Amino acid sequence: MGILKQSDFADVQRVGIPRALLYHRYGTLWETFFRELGREVVLSRETDRALVVDGETLSVDECCLASKVYLGHAASLLGACDALFVPSIENLGHRKGFCTKFQALPDLVENALHDRPLRVISCLVDEAHEHMPMKEAFVAMAGRFGTGTREAKRAWRTASHAQERSDRAAAGAQERLLTSLETVHGGERPLAILLAAHPYLAHDAYLGGSIADPLRRLGAAVVYADQVDRERTLKASFEFSETLPWMVNRELIGAIMLLHERIDGIVLVSAFPCGPDSMTDDAILRCIQGKPILNLTIDAQSGTAGLETRMESFTDILRYQKKGGYVHA
Repeated sequence: MGILKQSDFADVQRVGIPRALLYHRYGTLWETFFRELGREVVLSRETDRALVVDGETLSVDECCLASKVYLGHAASLLGACDALFVPSIENLGHRKGFCTKFQALPDLVENALHDRPLRVISCLVDEAHEHMPMKEAFVAMAGRFGTGTREAKRAWRTASHAQERSDRAAAGAQERLLTSLETVHGGERPLAILLAAHPYLAHDAYLGGSIADPLRRLGAAVVYADQVDRERTLKASFEFSETLPWMVNRELIGAIMLLHERIDGIVLVSAFPCGPDSMTDDAILRCIQGKPILNLTIDAQSGTAGLETRMESFTDILRYQKKGGYVHA
C-alpha cells in the first residue's frame, strides 16, 4: 500500500492536542485516530486561570474568549510534544458551517507562537466547496505520518466508531435523566434547566463549571443542549431558520425546540465576543416563547459572584412559576 503524501511528519511520535474548542466535540475521535497510527497523544491540562492569562497575552483583543483559551492550551504543550494537531474545519456540508475561528485556527496558532519552536499538523475539512469530508481529510493527513491508505482508513473507522459510541452514551444518559425527572411522584421535582452553550464552554470545567455547578448546588438538574442527538437537532433547526450558516448554533437551537416541553428553563451561555452567538442568541430570545431564558456572557474578567446571584434569582423565579405564581404568556 503506497504512501498518500510526502511523509513530512513521519518523525513525529508525540502529538499534542489542546484541550479546548472542538476537542470537546471530537476529542475521542482525535485521540483514538492518532493512537491507532501508533502515536502518543499528549493533552494539555484542564483549563485554569494561568492558561486563560497566557492565552490573553498571546491573542489580540478582538478574539473571543474561547480562542484566547485555545492559544493558552496550545502554548502549554510546547516542549511536551513533537507537533501540535490544529485542524482547519470549515464545514461538513451545506448549512453545516463552523465559525471562521475554526477555519483560521492553524494560522492563528502559528502567528501567535511565531517566535517559539513549533510544528503544526493540520488538515482542511471543507465538504461544501473543496469536496473534502472529514474522513478523507484525516486519511490524507495520515499519509504525512508515513501511513498507508489501508491502515489510515482502518484508523479512521476505529476512531469514528469510538466517537459515535461516546456520543450515544452521553445522549442516552441524558435521556435517562430527563425520563427520571418526568416520572418523579410525590415531593418537589428538581428543576430541569437546559444549558445551551457550545461544547467548549459547557464541558470545560473552568468555563462551564461556573454555570453548571452553581445550578446543581441550587437543586437543579442540568441538561446539556449539545448532548441531544445531533441529527435530530440539526433537522429541527430548519423549522427555526432555513439560512442560519453555523452548524453548532443550529444544533443548540434544535435542542431547545426538541426539549422545550420537557424543561423548566433555559440558560443561554456565550463567550464574549462570539459573533455567531450574538446573532443566534438574539433570535432565540425573540422567537423562543413559553420558557424563561437567562442569557449569560462570560469573559476573562468575569467573576462568579454576579453569575451565581443571577442564577439564584432565575431558579427562584422558575420555582415560583411552577407553583402558579406567574401567568404564562
